[in-house]
Amino acid sequence: MVNVRGRYYAFQPKNDDARVNTPQARNSFIGSTTEKWCKELFYQIAKQNNLYAVNGVVCEEIGLSRQSSADLAFCTSPSTIQKPENIKLIFEIKMGIVNNYFYNGNADFEYCGDYTTHKGNPSLLRSDSMLKAIGKSINLRVDSSKAKRIPIIILGNSPITSNYVKKVDCLKQSGVIQKFISLYPNPTNGDFIRETPDKGFETYDSPNQIESYISHILNANMNYFSSMMSNKDLGRLISIANNEATDELKGQRLIEMLNV
Repeated sequence: MVNVRGRYYAFQPKNDDARVNTPQARNSFIGSTTEKWCKELFYQIAKQNNLYAVNGVVCEEIGLSRQSSADLAFCTSPSTIQKPENIKLIFEIKMGIVNNYFYNGNADFEYCGDYTTHKGNPSLLRSDSMLKAIGKSINLRVDSSKAKRIPIIILGNSPITSNYVKKVDCLKQSGVIQKFISLYPNPTNGDFIRETPDKGFETYDSPNQIESYISHILNANMNYFSSMMSNKDLGRLISIANNEATDELKGQRLIEMLNV
């Protein structure tokens, strides 16, 4: 909380010019709380797919260390120490306090405005949160080919800024991140970015919408691949892959050659 003229707020109101330090919208306590909340929210979806929702997953083989573990993952066992093949989905959680509240002195907090009314910059509206999520996802993709079959989803509870509209769509199209999702359907009564043109970012309105998308991702049998080569070399690999009997085998063969 921040003391503004004798009243304690989550954030300094935007129309107040008092000299105070704006607190972080996310700290270790808030991070731990939101990660546990997401685990409870997604527990049943994981169970329906015969998986476990696990906080703090460590897998050194793909770059998930104890210092930089997965905030939440769907795994085939409840252990925090996992092998790459047992991790089926990774969530990076970027949530924090979005709206403004003040302490009324009666051991309670009162709502006093949405994120447009205060000086804080919460959740996915923060550039550092977006860049950390993107950077961690790229590290997972380039650190080991063993992560190529694991989808990555970023969970937030705010819109994104217009500066990131093209970036999130590009990240989805390239396969680095499957989607940025806000779980706060009505963060403000005013205008905000609800979704991007290519659905790299979406705001979800209901648990059914979340369940449908995650089940789709889990059953999509996707592969991440990234390479830079001449048209001649790429054409040669496509020709080799084309000798396989089915489209699925052709795709599998091409992925194997690209990831050699």
